[in-house]
Amino acid sequence: MAAIIAKAENTHKLAKQEIVALLADDAHTQEIFAAADRVRRRYVGDEVHLRGLIEFSNTCRQNCHYCGLRRDNTNVVRYRMEPDAIIDLARKAKEYGYRTVVLQSGEDPYYTVDILRHIISEIKKLGVAVTLSIGEKSRDEYAAYRQAGADRYLLRIETTDRLLYEDLDPGMSFENRLRCLRDLRSLGYELGTGCLIGLPGQTLESLADDILFFQEIDADMIGVGPFIPNPDTPLAAAAGGAFTSSLKVMAIIRLLLPDINIPATTAMETLDKNGRMIALQSGANVVMPNVTEGDYRRHYALYPGKICVGDTPAQCRSCITGKITAIGRGISTGHGFRLRKTAQENGE
Repeated sequence: MAAIIAKAENTHKLAKQEIVALLADDAHTQEIFAAADRVRRRYVGDEVHLRGLIEFSNTCRQNCHYCGLRRDNTNVVRYRMEPDAIIDLARKAKEYGYRTVVLQSGEDPYYTVDILRHIISEIKKLGVAVTLSIGEKSRDEYAAYRQAGADRYLLRIETTDRLLYEDLDPGMSFENRLRCLRDLRSLGYELGTGCLIGLPGQTLESLADDILFFQEIDADMIGVGPFIPNPDTPLAAAAGGAFTSSLKVMAIIRLLLPDINIPATTAMETLDKNGRMIALQSGANVVMPNVTEGDYRRHYALYPGKICVGDTPAQCRSCITGKITAIGRGISTGHGFRLRKTAQENGE
């Protein structure tokens, strides 16, 4: 195991079976985390990028078995924000010191291309970077958002196991998901994707395939987190994912894609009260505090036990800043774009 970890740290390349071996091994977990932290420090430094998350609609046309926002869940109080309210939250996020705003929603057809172009262009006037996380769209729609000023797009693959994907995402096409990712890359977005850890039927081999897929498409940001079963979904009785397993996948991703941005996800802190700080010490370099206000936070119910739903955006900003400085890290004042570096530039 020590040889495989050293190979990953120094060459940033592993074969599938080597990744599976790391995922299966429980005796060298801390060594994997330490190696990922060293790679993180060498390639992206000690600054943490904060990105203000606006969850502007929890209405979704899709019916994914694992998601609390699925179309058939009648227990969710649905909402959608008006464009001016979204823009106002982005303005507040800028005042709190965020240099990136993340606009996230279910796949809500209410927001037409013209509405989204208006929202994006107005937020860009604030001088912040704009990340979209609004699901599957046509190439023309992606192009329109890019032209309006969108910088990044987050579209998680969730799993690269085609059969598992189409079983858990009824009515959706794995090929179309891949098409979306290709279109986003070709249109010049910074490309974000990721996977859920602990889905029913998921194997270590499929997780290794996920990691290699991220490396193959040269994604700029990867977000991973544990699958947390929602009682209002068909997977209510599933076991769910483990914190340590999710952390290990994240750390291996850092070893193999050393200069990308990796968020310490909120779901990790749902399973461990120090989850995001542990993730920041195991390869992560991004945190996405919620700047959504009021009951909207509670109603964006992807999974149960979501943290900070009763906090104000100001409280979140203060809390996360304190936690980050307490582990000896600083807050970035930049927009947090990926700065590509080679091993040679890092003296490797």
